[in-house]
Formats: sequence, C-alpha cells, structure tokens
Amino acid sequence: MCPPACLLDMPELPEVEVTRRGIEPYVAGRRVQRVDVRNFALRWPVPATLARELEQRVIHKVERRGKYLLFELDDGWLIVHLGMTGTLRVLRNLPALPPAARHDHIDWIFDEFVMRFRDPRRFGAVLWHPRASGGVLEHPLLASLGVEPFSSAFSGTLLHRRTRGRTVSIKQALMAGDIVVGVGNIYASESLFRAGIRPSTPAGRVSLPRYELLADAIRATLAAAIDKGGSTLRDFVGSNGESGYFQLDYFVYDRAGLPCHACGVPIRHIVQGQRSTYYCTRCQR
Repeated sequence: MCPPACLLDMPELPEVEVTRRGIEPYVAGRRVQRVDVRNFALRWPVPATLARELEQRVIHKVERRGKYLLFELDDGWLIVHLGMTGTLRVLRNLPALPPAARHDHIDWIFDEFVMRFRDPRRFGAVLWHPRASGGVLEHPLLASLGVEPFSSAFSGTLLHRRTRGRTVSIKQALMAGDIVVGVGNIYASESLFRAGIRPSTPAGRVSLPRYELLADAIRATLAAAIDKGGSTLRDFVGSNGESGYFQLDYFVYDRAGLPCHACGVPIRHIVQGQRSTYYCTRCQR
C-alpha cells in the first residue's frame, strides 16, 4: 500500500473547470433521454431516484463551485464530484458506442451522445439537490466553502485577515478550502513557489504584501493550468479524452532533486499533512 507521503493527488480546480468547459457546450439546453446507473455505491450512495429525476428533463447550464460540478435543471441540481480518479466523458458516436467497462458507473443518454461517469476508486459523488430544498449553494457540501480564486472577493487582504493568529503552515491553510477553494496539493506548491513563500511558514506570520503576491500567483497558476488542459493525474482526461499537459511546466511539484528552474538549487521534498510538498530552499524564504 502507498504510504501517506505518496497519497495520490485528485483532480483539482483546473481539471474540474476543463471538464466543465468541455461538457457544457454539449449538454446545456439539451434533454436527458434516460439515465443508466450501474453502480450506486460511490463515496455517498447515488440517489435511487436519480434516473426518474433527470429523465426527459432539460439541463440548462453547468457551473462549478470549488471542485463540484453543478448541472442546473428545472427541479434542482445534479451535483458531481470527480473524487480521486473520476472522469466525465462525452461519447458522440452512438452507433459505435463502446460497451460500459467495469468502472463506468453512470451514463446520461442524450439524443446524439452519451455523458459517461467513470471512477475506478469510487471516491467521486453523484448527488441530487431538489430546488424545494433551497439554492444549490445551501447544500451541506457547498455551504461552508471559501471564496472562488477568480472572484472579486479573493485577494491578498482576505488571505491576510483570515490567517491572523493561525499557526498551521501556509500550504495547509490554502488547501483547507475554508478561505479559498480549489487550491489543492499541486497548485498550492506551484503558487507558493511563484510567490517566493516557503510552504512550511506559519500562515499567521505571512505579511500582507506577501499575501498580495500569493493571491496573484494563485490566479496566475490556476489560469495557466486551465489554459493547458490541467495536469495529467494518473488517468485523468478531459471530456474529449485528451490529457492536460500543465505538468510539463511545473516549477517544483514532483521535481525532488532536480535543479530549480530559477536558481539551479535542487528541489526539496517534505511531507505536510500526509501530502507531498515540493519547494526551492533558495527561492522560497
């Protein structure tokens, strides 16, 4: 079994946003003909009524909140989380549609294509939030999430204010998701390198000017990753089956012992909260 230090990284905000952008042009405004659920045993049980709730219903739009995909319909929202190994694929050639494999758990069948959810480790989630229960952002999984990194509410001032008195490391504070969402293990390491901040620094000791640099670095890192289709994490692929390639531009992540692109010093590897962290001892003070 893989030791804690090598826990696999799950799809992060860029991968989820790439999936959303790939899927929405197909499903927005389209009617679901039927839903085939082959396995209800995901991280949380797939609702037994899911097929009935979605059959012959129109999906109006697809949004993202943190790492959750939100499919809006008249009567509520389909909530999808990719977990550690989940993918949503659009399969367009219906006459030659490949048969469902072992880990292909759910199909949404439209008139000209199928949207298929695959999840080998079954840590993902497919849930239904009825409109009668309130807005989707009131769902327990979404209600306590931090701000979106591309929203106007996210800033260095916010990071500085919310970390006063906190002794946890800055990297762990970023990944907690209660201040800002979507900054997972890979992009936290990369953003901290861009901002020149050592990942082990206590969050409460980072100054406002450095947090302003970090907020800009987070936005720049996530935007670059989205533009390049995300990172190739295990078997992650986008909705069209293509892998991302942002990993080719990593400054520090998964580069232990290799020279820093900026100064040539070997990249250091440590473990924080059972997750691998990578940084440059010279560039990150």
